[in-house]
Amino acid sequence: HRAARRLLRAGGQRPSCIMTILLRLLINAVALWCAARFIDGITYSGSWQGLVGLALVFGVVNTFVKPVLQFFSFPITIITLGLFLLVINALMLLLTAAIATRLDIAFTVSGFGSALLGSICVSLVSIVLGAMLISGDEKRKDN
Repeated sequence: HRAARRLLRAGGQRPSCIMTILLRLLINAVALWCAARFIDGITYSGSWQGLVGLALVFGVVNTFVKPVLQFFSFPITIITLGLFLLVINALMLLLTAAIATRLDIAFTVSGFGSALLGSICVSLVSIVLGAMLISGDEKRKDN
């Protein structure tokens, strides 16, 4: 993973904010592909460009809709010791699939169970790839 970081730091400089956003977009694309590949009930049949478009939809949903749901579900999240966040993540994946269908992106999630497993897969792949490719300084700067 050091080679990937060196590649991203052209000329020894830290990656720019735009580079970090693009890297996160690609990480989401890989994570969504993994969910479609390994989770029954989640399918993607399209080009890599469509997958990047899907990752963009997923990013927009997670940026604008997820915080609102998290805010309003805070009491139940506390009561369930955070487990309700898994439900929210599954709902975000279902919403992404619904929006993708309207945009003619061939991504489907067949039900809540598939969405739940898919959201766990997406989260794990994103965490691993993010830890390998995005430096701690960039993570702090984005927050």
